[in-house]
Amino acid sequence: MTNLIVVQASSLIQSGDIVSAEALLTALVETEGDHALVEVLDEIPSKDLLAVIREYDSSKQSLLNLLITPEQFARAVVLDRLYKDMSHEHLRGMINSVIFREDADANEFIEAIAELEFGYETLADYLSDHAEEVTGETFAALDTEDITRAEISDHDWKELTWLLRHNHADIYNIVHTLLKVKLQDRLIPEVVHITEGEDEIVVNMDSVAKVTRGDDEDEDSAI
Repeated sequence: MTNLIVVQASSLIQSGDIVSAEALLTALVETEGDHALVEVLDEIPSKDLLAVIREYDSSKQSLLNLLITPEQFARAVVLDRLYKDMSHEHLRGMINSVIFREDADANEFIEAIAELEFGYETLADYLSDHAEEVTGETFAALDTEDITRAEISDHDWKELTWLLRHNHADIYNIVHTLLKVKLQDRLIPEVVHITEGEDEIVVNMDSVAKVTRGDDEDEDSAI
């Protein structure tokens, strides 16, 4: 029975019918109980599971994001980089809707993600839109014990940063370094060379320099 469900779900996912795949999986809870769904999620290929949980609407409850284990979630979420989504919008939605669910221990999910290859990179991607705040002075106060989790409980990047700094210092230090690298990469000037006749226009960030090749000519003589 379990193998059949796995095959059917994977077939629907690969055909792009995510809605039917999720419906098939969640129907197990009604017929077989929670344990049956957890067992099937263990057997579904991580890339297929990711395809389903990427479509979560974080404003709604889903049986999958309520029952998925830290290990199952971690194996799937570290593959999100394969989608090459530079906004990381789906990644943030997935992480927020799963690790901050009411009965979950977010620390267990963080540890499970960090244990896998590309786990640190996944956490850095999640925080990348707020790299300046995380690596700057904004969160300096989080080093003190006066700030409690409840005070920054946004079920989003602030709370995850707090958890990393207070409960997972080793993980935080690596993620912090990766975020600093991301910031440095953003500051590398983008140089574009546009050739027009004998002139080469060099566009470097917001500055534009015009370089004339060949014989030097007086500006007025070119008119």
